[in-house]
Amino acid sequence: MPFEIPLPAVVKKEGWKVKILDRERLEPPHVTIIRRVQKWRVSLRDRTFIVPPGGGWNDVHAGVRRAIEDNWNTLVQAWDTKYPENPVEGRDDD
Repeated sequence: MPFEIPLPAVVKKEGWKVKILDRERLEPPHVTIIRRVQKWRVSLRDRTFIVPPGGGWNDVHAGVRRAIEDNWNTLVQAWDTKYPENPVEGRDDD
């Protein structure tokens, strides 16, 4: 079951979600930001956008960014619990 952080009601009403999805154990640790059919992935190791490459916070609702920043440690712990063989503080993904 995906791990999801809570978002403010107004943000959630606009279709935003922030999750650590299932079946991603072989990928670099990341959080997935979803808005309807659009998806962004942010690395939990260095906070850069993985998908889309070169993406940035200008594409994401400020309330989503704030929720991610406020819950960063929780997201890291959730990834490490879900995928202990691929922890955030683990190997580099070159």
